[in-house]
Amino acid sequence: FIRVKACAKGAENVSLTRNEVLFSLNNPEGYILGLVEFLAAGDHDVHYVWQPTNRAPDFGVSRRTYSMNFLLSKAQPPRKG
Repeated sequence: FIRVKACAKGAENVSLTRNEVLFSLNNPEGYILGLVEFLAAGDHDVHYVWQPTNRAPDFGVSRRTYSMNFLLSKAQPPRKG
């Protein structure tokens, strides 16, 4: 399962809903967060993050916001196979 989030280059944060966080925790090898950064002139960069989260949100939390720099530091190229 690939969940794609798009943003402008230089965005500071990315939000994941409670369901997205829980799904990624329950399916650590089957969940990929795709980050698409839109650049000038219509170009874009794509980044893939496996296991973007490591703990469930507290009750009552509807979304969790992550630093784009944190997520990009965990990004990897696509896996083959």
